[in-house]
Amino acid sequence: MPPSGMAAVTIAALGVVFGDIGTSPLYALKECFHGPHAIAVNPVNVMGVLSLIVWSLVMVVAVKYVFFVTKADNDGEGGVFALLAILTGAPKVIPKKIAILLPYLAICGGALLYSDGIITPAISVLSAVEGLKEAIPEMGYLVVPITCAILVLLFSLEKYGTARIGRFFGPVMLVWFLAIGTVGIVNIIETPGVLTALNPACALRYFQENQWHGFIVLGAVILCITGGEALYADLGHFGRLPIRNAWLSLACPCLLLNYLGQGALLLRNPGAAAQHPFYQAVPQTFLLPMLALAAAATVIASQSVISGIYSLTQQAIHFGFLPRMRVVHTSSHTKGQIYLPAVNALLMTACIGIVLTFRDSSGLAAAYGLAVTGAMNTTTLLYCVMLYFAWQWPWYKVLPLWILFSLFDLPFLGASLIKVLDGGWLPMLISLICITIMTTWQKGRQHLRECFDRMSMPLSAFLRTLREIKIARSPGIGVYMTMNQHLTPMPLARTVALIHTVPEKMVLLTIQMVSAPYVATDKRLKVDDTHKELGLYRMIAHYGYMEHPTLAEISELSKKTVVYLPLYDCTFYLGRETILPSKDTPVMQAWRRGLFIFLSRNAWNAITFFDIPSSRVVEIGTHLEV
Repeated sequence: MPPSGMAAVTIAALGVVFGDIGTSPLYALKECFHGPHAIAVNPVNVMGVLSLIVWSLVMVVAVKYVFFVTKADNDGEGGVFALLAILTGAPKVIPKKIAILLPYLAICGGALLYSDGIITPAISVLSAVEGLKEAIPEMGYLVVPITCAILVLLFSLEKYGTARIGRFFGPVMLVWFLAIGTVGIVNIIETPGVLTALNPACALRYFQENQWHGFIVLGAVILCITGGEALYADLGHFGRLPIRNAWLSLACPCLLLNYLGQGALLLRNPGAAAQHPFYQAVPQTFLLPMLALAAAATVIASQSVISGIYSLTQQAIHFGFLPRMRVVHTSSHTKGQIYLPAVNALLMTACIGIVLTFRDSSGLAAAYGLAVTGAMNTTTLLYCVMLYFAWQWPWYKVLPLWILFSLFDLPFLGASLIKVLDGGWLPMLISLICITIMTTWQKGRQHLRECFDRMSMPLSAFLRTLREIKIARSPGIGVYMTMNQHLTPMPLARTVALIHTVPEKMVLLTIQMVSAPYVATDKRLKVDDTHKELGLYRMIAHYGYMEHPTLAEISELSKKTVVYLPLYDCTFYLGRETILPSKDTPVMQAWRRGLFIFLSRNAWNAITFFDIPSSRVVEIGTHLEV
């Protein structure tokens, strides 16, 4: 890539990847001195908190995520499910007990990211609009209504995708970072002694002075690195090199300058902590423009997190953690740009609900911190397990790295847990709901697969029947979707049993999700024509967990195989499951069974999910007990 192209990608990365962490100066330092567990504004505390913020940005974001964790990409994609996918292909045998726990660990990480995705738009937009109290105090009562209006507008625009407006994200965030960096420099020049905070000894002195209370304030310091986990999840948008360049060249320096600038203001004017240090540090002349720029930056930050939730949901669907739902591709050029209407509606409702509940960013800060620290600890565990089993690092290299990461992750998590009653209950509740839904769906589908396996005839027995018994053949091609190529699909067996006929050509189609995010087109389709003399073909279509399979594509690719599937000349035989309560020992508790049945009834069926022409579908019902 030429230098000019790399520069453009690096600037774009500022908007998509660093939007979340880029807006943290709006609330991080404020919460340390004005939150529910605020500490006194004096030189020791200001310098100590600044030192903690500086070294958290360096050690957690730069060292942990930018230089280490982002190397663990799965064909360019990042996030907890990418780590899970890497581990599924680990060359070293993973002990059974650990292997069983890994999907649940990834589910917990995904659930925490969902809570992060709900809280981020709320706290980001709310903290930006709170600047209205500084610019026009008498209009402070409009903060909540304006925040809700912006959130409604933000989620309403999601259906149009980020393809058209994405090119504006980077330049706006470039202006944002330069603006906050400049504000920081102006304040540092007035109080250059604040640069002493770069010395980690200031943090040690802070803990000596405050002891237990100093530890509690870590729950607010964590807010400065809230975008670290999203950074890794957004890895697939640009790749590691542009993200690293954007962080080192602009994002990190400007963030450090702004935090130090706010600290310089607090050293000169301790009373600023009672208001909003970020806006107090801005010269009065530029307050309204900065307010507008902050609102734009937080909308961009929210957009990037929401897009990440869409990708997370798509991965969860393909891993079997969530039911199928409508996925809309908003760009014909970029695979990763998708929109999920159901998820969008739920996110908007949840965001507006928590804004109306908490009504200010201070109340949300405790909730935000716990969501982020929980996700960070989950990533650390999965990453270290991946190093040992997939990359085969020796334990004496993995252990020191885990200890280094945990020196920050665990204290931050402990400090956030203390704030459960102050708002930390919110991400715990959201995560619990998400974990319950994902584990219920996973367990229910696993049970149904076992039921199908028990009820289905081995394919070898069906082929023997075809050879030995003369069965009437109807002209045309019948496509039977199946999860197991070694078993006879239930609709095919029922067709023989009920109407004593089968199509002239039978294609057993399996759509198989692989552990990679994408599959090359030339490797997409595999056809086994071993039994073509009986008119039976076995076809497997491979898709990555970031891709959406469609029958139109499979039909087009089949032109190059031994059996062509013309989309409007085939008949698709599908099974329709009717789930009933088990008369014997139930597989799951009554409330969980009810949840699974509810999810099943509201999941998109194969016709809509795979874009199968409904006029070419024959459905055959099956009763299954749970």
